[in-house]
Amino acid sequence: MTLTVHHLHISQSERVVWLCEELAIDYELKTYKRAPLLAPPEYKALHPQETAPIIQDGDLTLAESGACLEYICHKHGGGKLFLPPTHPAYPDFLYWWHWSNGTFMPTVMQSMSLRSLNISPDSFPMTVTNTRFRKAFTALNERLRDNQWLAGSEFTVADVMVVFVLTTARYWLPYSLEGYENVVKYLQRVAEREAYQKAMKKCEPEMELVLGVDPPKKE
Repeated sequence: MTLTVHHLHISQSERVVWLCEELAIDYELKTYKRAPLLAPPEYKALHPQETAPIIQDGDLTLAESGACLEYICHKHGGGKLFLPPTHPAYPDFLYWWHWSNGTFMPTVMQSMSLRSLNISPDSFPMTVTNTRFRKAFTALNERLRDNQWLAGSEFTVADVMVVFVLTTARYWLPYSLEGYENVVKYLQRVAEREAYQKAMKKCEPEMELVLGVDPPKKE
């Protein structure tokens, strides 16, 4: 049975498409346009969570980015892109793998939510969120100062997880990467990966990729 990846345009399900290309595994890609902002009814009907990503493998229907990536890597990729506990960089890998959706993504989403509500920049919630936002980017920029990838010299699923927040997510929350030169150089390395290029052409053929300092001109 072929693995099916259901991709909602301009969403974090691009991570799954990229992973499949990195692992060079067979998969069927089904894409869905937003209607107009949220997922269309046929996408919501796939899983009770009603959010991207969603994959199907035989009788299994699975959601959640981390679960989908981990399942594919171990079920179809022989454990590739996951570092074993015996690897010297295992603690770093483990931290950044969980940091992306455990800390980074929620911080960006909270910032987007508060901004949509026109919360005052001087308010307590916005002050706390902005502080966390800066700390997250400072930590990431420092990590990438002497490391090619998040786990060190090896590309892993931690990188697959974090890149969406630094790129496509900026269509939802436009922010600049000015002052974070190590992050920008990191995105340049990502852009050079053949698997990333192939994945984005398949899942977002009409979207301008956001891989530089400036956010997209249009949200």
